[in-house]
Amino acid sequence: MKRKYLLIFICLFGIIFFVYKALSNNDYGHKVVLCIPVYGQSLALGEEAIRITDFDSLRIKYDGKIVTENLDYVFGYYDHSSRFKQLIKKLLHYDKKAFELSVYGMAEYMAPRIGKDTLICIFPGGHGLNTIAYLMKPERPYSKFIQEIAHACKEARKRGWEFYVPAICWMQGESDIVDYPDTDYKELFKEMYNNLNTDVKKVTHQQDDIRIIIYQTNAVSKGSLYQTNHFDAIEPITPTSQMEMLRDDTLLWASGPVYPYTFVNEVIHIDAEGQKRLGSLAALSALGIIHHSERRIGLMPINMSIIGHDVRIEFNVPSPPLCFDTVLVNKIDNYGFNVIKKNNTDIVSSVEIKGNCVLIKCTESPAGCKVRYAINGEKYKTGREHGPRGNLRDSQGKTMEVYVNGKSFPLDNWCFQFDLNI
Repeated sequence: MKRKYLLIFICLFGIIFFVYKALSNNDYGHKVVLCIPVYGQSLALGEEAIRITDFDSLRIKYDGKIVTENLDYVFGYYDHSSRFKQLIKKLLHYDKKAFELSVYGMAEYMAPRIGKDTLICIFPGGHGLNTIAYLMKPERPYSKFIQEIAHACKEARKRGWEFYVPAICWMQGESDIVDYPDTDYKELFKEMYNNLNTDVKKVTHQQDDIRIIIYQTNAVSKGSLYQTNHFDAIEPITPTSQMEMLRDDTLLWASGPVYPYTFVNEVIHIDAEGQKRLGSLAALSALGIIHHSERRIGLMPINMSIIGHDVRIEFNVPSPPLCFDTVLVNKIDNYGFNVIKKNNTDIVSSVEIKGNCVLIKCTESPAGCKVRYAINGEKYKTGREHGPRGNLRDSQGKTMEVYVNGKSFPLDNWCFQFDLNI
């Protein structure tokens, strides 16, 4: 008799369980989760950027479209620690690591422009004060980042949702300037990308390669050996490498350089408004990747020639016309352009815009010189006020803008920094 009742109980329990699971799965409905996290060093983690995103408003305003790696709405408590420790900090609302992230601005810009059954999964990964060599496989920050993607994928699959990683935002490079590592940034980045692409695709089983949405570091004058107009300067190598990789690698898309933004105490970290604005530019690339649009590489030089004593630089200009803007970025001599001789002297006399080109007039032949843009600034300063900077931008902001803290900012593309041999 007891066995009969036990059997009936087990059967009823099984029926109730399967009905519950079926109803639970139906409640979730069909969703596509686009996971676009940010990885790098302290700028990726939003260090010092006082949070201005209201997470409750974020959830309500965008109808729950923006989620974390847990596919929930408890954002912002991250550090380089175990998932258990991270969970405890979230439960306790520990907010010492609740900084403003560029991916918040990215997701906010994307949310109204994607389908109603699509979610954007965002979170940061990486670790501050690390060169690229210490953010690669098998280092701990890398492993943790892959684990977070795997966790998000698992949570989505539990609900019967599709999960896909179209892109990863990259914000790293400051330590590869100031620490003077004897490494090749391009080679290490290529190795890191290949590992990321392979490991993420193992998790998601997607066919498409991961795209990288890349920014550009500004910290050239932070190096202890930095000297203005030094012909053999090595500080510009990292930002120039970032620009060249973006120009030449079809799997890389642009967000932009960070010098147009305000830095906290003009030291190393962009403020919350800057994180939002950079995130909005990253969103334009993310949307382009999703919609298979033409690749966005931003404003950068694509050709250079000498005409007498002049240097003519042709630019990729996403939204003509070119402009010199001395309002959003403090004016600097010759709008940030230098032509440096081997004796460390600058021979530029004037600079002017000619259509999609910039004409740099020199006091003598520029043959054998280096042409630089935004490789300048006061020592140990960064950003738009006194740091390495230039005044060249396009006019995308005439038709695109973003609102941050009640203020409107144009979404112009500012020229990437560079140091190139003629």
